[in-house]
Amino acid sequence: MSHAKNKVDWCLKKAEKELLEGHAQRGLVKIEPNKQQALSHTAKAEHDLRAGIEFAKSGFSDWSASAFFYSMYQSFLAIAAKFGYESGNQECTFALMHSLVEEKKIDFEKSMLDKIASLDMQEAGREITSVKAREKYQYGTELSIDDNLYE
Repeated sequence: MSHAKNKVDWCLKKAEKELLEGHAQRGLVKIEPNKQQALSHTAKAEHDLRAGIEFAKSGFSDWSASAFFYSMYQSFLAIAAKFGYESGNQECTFALMHSLVEEKKIDFEKSMLDKIASLDMQEAGREITSVKAREKYQYGTELSIDDNLYE
C-alpha cells in the first residue's frame, strides 16, 4: 500500500475515533459525494484567488501567499467533497489528493501536487512548496514575494 493510501486510512481512523469520543474531527470522514459542497468550495477558491491577485497588485504580496495557498486548498476540498470526503486536516487533504492521483481518479500531475504539498519528507525538505511559502510569509517578517515564486 502506498504512503498516500496509508495516510488516508490513518486519517479516516483518526476522525472516526475523535467523533466517537465527542470531539471535532481532525482527519477524514467518508460522506456521500456532495456536489453543492464542492461548488461552495470552488466559489471560496475563486474568492481567495481574487484576493491573492489584489494583495499582490496593491503591494501586499506577503499576504497573497496565504490567499493563493488557500485558493488551492479550497480547490482540493472541492475535489474531496465531489468524491465523498470531508477533511478537517490539511495533511489528510493532501494525502487524499495524492491517493486520488495514484488511483487515477483525478488527472493531476504528481510533480505539480508535490509543489503544493509533498508527502515525501526528504523531497519536501529540498523544495519550496506552497505550504512552506504560506508559512514563510504568514509567520515571517518579509513584506514582499519575488514574482518567480508564483510560477
